[in-house]
Amino acid sequence: MFPYVDSAILEALGLEATSSKLVSHGGSGFSSTYKLVASKDGAELIYFVKTGTGAEADVMFRGEHASLNAIHDAVPNFCPRSHAHGALQSSAGKFFLVTDFLDLGSSAPGGSGLSLAAKLAKLHTTPAPTSKFGFPVPTCCGATEQNNSWKDSWAEFYANNRLRTILREGVKQHGADKELADAVEKVAGSVVPRLLGDGHLKDVVPVVVHGDLWSGNHGRGKIAGQGGAEEVVFDPSCVYGHSEYELGIMRMFGGFGSAFWREYEELVPKAEPKEEWGDRVMLYEL
Repeated sequence: MFPYVDSAILEALGLEATSSKLVSHGGSGFSSTYKLVASKDGAELIYFVKTGTGAEADVMFRGEHASLNAIHDAVPNFCPRSHAHGALQSSAGKFFLVTDFLDLGSSAPGGSGLSLAAKLAKLHTTPAPTSKFGFPVPTCCGATEQNNSWKDSWAEFYANNRLRTILREGVKQHGADKELADAVEKVAGSVVPRLLGDGHLKDVVPVVVHGDLWSGNHGRGKIAGQGGAEEVVFDPSCVYGHSEYELGIMRMFGGFGSAFWREYEELVPKAEPKEEWGDRVMLYEL
């Protein structure tokens, strides 16, 4: 337990230091994590807090804040809501993120009863608040910052903001690799327009995509203050993109059984041309 909660967190949440405490909780490869318990107007409040150091943490927390709230706005109770992020006042160069507390061990009754497939289908069929592809802020997938600048075309976004951007990041960190660069350019310049090009891939509209939905980023638990246990997701790296983009990482890492896929595909039909669905998913795995 810590003797105080940073004043930036208290101010963001409207809490008093004398009725707030932090307890170390869980673990993360990129940040320190805590449970914040406070009382306000006679009610007990519970939050989840992450802290991290440096500009990378600032970008990561800013992206996660926006991502959680984009999902929460589209499908309430599908993920914790984020309340605040910013710089700590007591520690120069350190940043924080505060979200609803998620108890993944809870089996408390009273949730919506909606399956994971039903919730994800609702997310993937709720139109984004924009006609463009991208996201208001950069996000991080692992430690990799993602370029979410807006594009009118989904094919252009995937080729430039994902494949070519990640290649440039790889070159920056590890040096040039001509064979890799040629392969990426062939995919971005030829395969992407062929499979995802405007006028070919039908009825693609931007929806909220979690962006990092593998088996370790979903579960069943109770979000503090929101009823019983629910199917939930967390640690998102959102983008307003093609719903099938989500399926690349989901299928690559597994953790979603045949019953999930049957229900999901009934609720979210494959885009046309349906016979190229498998090719698109393999492309998104990149």
